[in-house]
Amino acid sequence: MSKRLAKKVLVIGWDAADWKIIHPLLDAGLMPALEGLINKGAMGKIATLDPPLSPVLWTSIATGKTADKHGILNFVEPDPATSDLRPVSVTSRKVKAIWNILTQEGFKTHLVGWWPSHPAEPINGVCVSNSFQKQSKKPDEPWTMPKGAVHPKDLEEVLAEYRIELSEITSAMLLPFVPDAAKVDQENDKSLFAIANHLAEASSIHAASTWILENKDWDFMGVYFDTIDHFCHGFMKYHPPKMDGIPQEYFDLYKDVINSAYRFQDMMLERTLKLAGDDATIILLSDHGFHSDHLRPKKLPKEPIAPALEHSPYGIICMAGPNIQEDEQIFGATLLDITPTILTLFGLPLGKDMDGKPLLQAFKEDVKPEYIESWESVPGECGMHPADIQEDPWAAQEAMNQLIELGYVEAPGENKQERLQKTRNETDFILAKVYAGSRRMEPAIEILERLYKENPDVARYGLKLAHCYQVTRNIKGLRKTIDELRAKNLKELPHLDFLEGTLLLFENKPRKALLMLQEAEKSISHMPNLHIQIGNVYNKIKRWADAERAFKTALEIDMNNSGAYHGLAISYLRQKEYELAADAAFNAIGLSYHFPEAHYHLGEILYHMKEYKSSSEAFNVAITMVPGFKKAHQWLIKIYEEHLNEPEKAEQSKKFIKDQIKGSITIVSGLPRSGTSMMMQMLKAGGMPILTDDLRANDDNNPKGYLEYDDVKKLAKDKSWLVNAEGKAVKIIAQLLQHLPDTYTYKIIFMQRDMIEILQSQQKMLGKNTSVFPMGLADTFAKQLSKTESWLNGQPNMEVLYVNYKDVIMNPEEQAENVNAFLSGDLDIQKMSEATDKKLYRNKN
Repeated sequence: MSKRLAKKVLVIGWDAADWKIIHPLLDAGLMPALEGLINKGAMGKIATLDPPLSPVLWTSIATGKTADKHGILNFVEPDPATSDLRPVSVTSRKVKAIWNILTQEGFKTHLVGWWPSHPAEPINGVCVSNSFQKQSKKPDEPWTMPKGAVHPKDLEEVLAEYRIELSEITSAMLLPFVPDAAKVDQENDKSLFAIANHLAEASSIHAASTWILENKDWDFMGVYFDTIDHFCHGFMKYHPPKMDGIPQEYFDLYKDVINSAYRFQDMMLERTLKLAGDDATIILLSDHGFHSDHLRPKKLPKEPIAPALEHSPYGIICMAGPNIQEDEQIFGATLLDITPTILTLFGLPLGKDMDGKPLLQAFKEDVKPEYIESWESVPGECGMHPADIQEDPWAAQEAMNQLIELGYVEAPGENKQERLQKTRNETDFILAKVYAGSRRMEPAIEILERLYKENPDVARYGLKLAHCYQVTRNIKGLRKTIDELRAKNLKELPHLDFLEGTLLLFENKPRKALLMLQEAEKSISHMPNLHIQIGNVYNKIKRWADAERAFKTALEIDMNNSGAYHGLAISYLRQKEYELAADAAFNAIGLSYHFPEAHYHLGEILYHMKEYKSSSEAFNVAITMVPGFKKAHQWLIKIYEEHLNEPEKAEQSKKFIKDQIKGSITIVSGLPRSGTSMMMQMLKAGGMPILTDDLRANDDNNPKGYLEYDDVKKLAKDKSWLVNAEGKAVKIIAQLLQHLPDTYTYKIIFMQRDMIEILQSQQKMLGKNTSVFPMGLADTFAKQLSKTESWLNGQPNMEVLYVNYKDVIMNPEEQAENVNAFLSGDLDIQKMSEATDKKLYRNKN
């Protein structure tokens, strides 16, 4: 066991809390308890997970694992006993939560209201489930405790007295939320009832948790409030500034509700912190934020998880305690980091199967966490329900379906079956989003392809599938899905324009991509990612000032978008505005720490600012995240050799490149006389090193030079010369490509030209009669090209850009942009286009 850093740990969950609401209240002195916690601790933003659904997220917080591992995937699940749906339950969780691990290690552990935690688990302490505070009774009925809501059972009667009934919420308690409550038409407007219900439930959770703090010994306690989230879903549309379409009378009535909800939460926090004591380590967090400004959706689509569109991607985190840094910012935190952080505070090892990391930056002491393979394999009583109670609800439902098919159980009605199937589809869709959100695209695509095939009219399945194809650069799949969705004439057409613009960018057609994205902008200009993609296009074609404007537009829409800050950093960097670039890069990293490209560009920026030590640190972070980041290694070699005088570190990067990273070669290919020499001339003019021996002299057929390398002819037998081509461009005819070894990665610019023109040019070059067309040769060449193209499609170490000769002659600047985009954007587009000569297009069909 490592050193224990915390005597006791209190985790407080405020679902949906957002700094955008909190900061103005803090500035006005209206959240004194939270302000005091912040002043003596560390704070920051915490990134949510996709999809941002509360039971899924709070289980990830409690386990340090993504939803595919922990098993909670929806708000509801099948109830095998009724063949209908029920609220998601803790018995569906497949792994230990932090309170189970601490129970197993002998710590006194309490839990109140966590979602989901019903039925209450038999942990080493008190467990109050998320059914404890729910009120489903009629006003004249007694309020019975739900079965399994409290562990140990002998505390049921005690804690039942601490529940707050709806009838106990007085009109005076509602006035801070709705000062003109008397004006509310309660026959037709149930808002006051909703507010009273939220207050009663929150007060019940608060009363139970404070009773435990006052009456029980504790090492760990977790308490969860859904209060802010519920208030936001009901009343954020009335929060200032007034949204279009909201009647003035409703805005005037309910504009104070959200701020009052936060202040009410702060009042409860004050009492909780006092009971916890100064020796407690406090972790207060939310699972996501909630849009409160122009990002609020005006209308939600009619789909099961549509309310999640109101959630913003960053929640809050605040930590304070004896071993927590004071007045510090927390960067790069995610929900998956909370359980690893708690384990580290208690001096316990982390499971290697956990997906998060401890937030070591928040600690006063340097700590090196220890690891075990998994807490799941550690034996002993951990306070989980017995195996016969735990179950996979979908597997249980499958078993029930089999009994129905065998005739042992009566089949449910059609409505139940349809509801179950729709829920199963949505649960699978959520699982696919979990996979996609954690960059595991293969299983995500497998699920989405099935869902989209079985439900072709559900556009969001197709759109998400297209997004996954986009991320994996599956151009063929993306094109097919976009075309299928377009054929349906869906209202999502602007989103398809956005996806197609991205597709054209992948196809290295930045100018066409820009036109498509600008078309999408007419309808979905509110989407920050659209402006980011427009900025990316401008960066590709080196229109840095235009890129800067696009990224600033994205940030005007969403100031918490790390991708926009990263793009802005690049545009500033290329304009040599290094201080502005550094600020933008730091903002990107602050919002999303695991962002290797942002660290890489920060390293480049700091190098130009002559901050060589800091530059090397940024590049080192990038290669820690992506060890094969060759450009980062190359920068480190330069810095260590030329500026920091650390040759041994330079040698480490050199050795890594030699041993671990494949060399890269650019190849210009195609049939002879298809324009390969012209493309080599363009690359040379644009500033790319080329491999040529100049043995073949210019002539009338090619007055600007062939730029060939004689050893290429021996490629089938001798590949040793390829080492000379690393980092350069070399011309290799199409028929020789299949002899390339897999020890390199290749970017192949494949020239295409009308077959009649190719053969006429070849015939003329050979001094043959051009009036006789060699049909047999044309057929042979066509078959060879088809075979080569099919072979190229299956080569994982080869990227191919097909370029039409006539397109280059007619639109040299656009085609130069395409080639430059394909080759990562470092060439001089103007000089490339100037290298072409329309006068040399002499053999035309």
